[in-house]
Amino acid sequence: MEKQQKSSHVVLVMVSFQGHITPMLQLASILHSKGFSITIVHTEFNSPNPSNHPEFTFISIPDKLTESHFSDKDTASSVWNLNKNCAAPLQQCLEKILHSLHHIAAVIYDTLMYSAQTITEDLGLLGIVLRTGSATTMLFYPAFSQLDEERIDFVYEIKSPELQALQLKRLRALLSQNATKAMTEVRVAFANVLKRSSAIIVNSTEFLELEALSKVKQYFPAPIITIGPLHKFAPAICSSLLTEDDKCISWLNKQAPNSVIYVSFGSIANIDKQELIEIAWGLSNMKQPFLWVVRPGMVRGSEWIESLPNGFEESVGERGCIVKWAPQKEVLAHAAVGGFWTHCGWNSTIESICEGVPMLCRPFFGDQHLNTSSICNVWKIGLELQNLERGNIERTIKRLMVDMEGNGIRKRAIDLKEKAAFYLMEEGSTSRSLNKLIKHILSV
Repeated sequence: MEKQQKSSHVVLVMVSFQGHITPMLQLASILHSKGFSITIVHTEFNSPNPSNHPEFTFISIPDKLTESHFSDKDTASSVWNLNKNCAAPLQQCLEKILHSLHHIAAVIYDTLMYSAQTITEDLGLLGIVLRTGSATTMLFYPAFSQLDEERIDFVYEIKSPELQALQLKRLRALLSQNATKAMTEVRVAFANVLKRSSAIIVNSTEFLELEALSKVKQYFPAPIITIGPLHKFAPAICSSLLTEDDKCISWLNKQAPNSVIYVSFGSIANIDKQELIEIAWGLSNMKQPFLWVVRPGMVRGSEWIESLPNGFEESVGERGCIVKWAPQKEVLAHAAVGGFWTHCGWNSTIESICEGVPMLCRPFFGDQHLNTSSICNVWKIGLELQNLERGNIERTIKRLMVDMEGNGIRKRAIDLKEKAAFYLMEEGSTSRSLNKLIKHILSV
């Protein structure tokens, strides 16, 4: 019994971004529900509230980071600094845990904390990486890493209609534009840890990314374990760094079914004042009810919504609801919501898929462009918004919410939702993948 207790302790290493904190806590909840003891190592910046998760042990490590280090314009430098500053404290932390417990079954770390893989190897621990993005993003790593020159283009010589629809060459060129030294180094590091880790956990399902997973498995030797969508599979948790304004649910209760366009650009993306004005008039002119999330500080040079144009609030009246942060999963599940204008972060993407909500896509950076391509070209459950001009915004929302084109998109979105529900059943692939992960953790 003592040996089993020692072997069932898992350490999870979390990074400071909201979109990465949430899936890591969801995975922790899933493993805890299966009998594992959980310790979560996290940075001091954007640290989670331990009182929300009394079942876990939380340990913070110094990161020397402030809000100014995190920008949607240079996320690679943020990640590089995170690893540079946290490597030594993380190693010391894991050594202390190991000394105290004598055994750690596994260390599961976020891809962004890639320095954890070398540390686990040095300590003789099982290192498992959690990919909080899609499996499809891993198609780019062979090309970006330049570690395997003869196979750099293996991804792009593809006959599969699904992968051809992603337009990978165009996306690779887009992501390669203005690549900084930090960006190149971080991408090489990602490819390295994915090759060296003992297993790769992906917050996805096979039915969503079957072709991509098949191709990725040809390049990375570690077993790829799809456990997702995590937010549906995990017990309910509180992971938001911002206070959710649930008054918007009362407002949604007064709206007609499928009438509301929900607008949220995630926890990092920023817009300028002119873009705010164009979005505002686009939402006003389209005459549909809207729920709009504007984070404090999201608009460059503004504290909140003081830069909204004169006359906007009068023009929309009760038809619009603006909040600082929303309970997104509850919003997307609400019958009144008929569309989601999103930045296409992976969490938002799969949350929308699970509720059958069509998407209006406006990616800002990184894998959001690839997710947009999947949404619009592969699954065909959304439309891409090409530019933030009020007339274009009005027209594109009407295409999604009102026109016949939108009816077909909605039908495909509902079909995809039903497939996701099937895969969450007891005999679905997610349960089998979770069992595979548990066996992998306990095998050492």
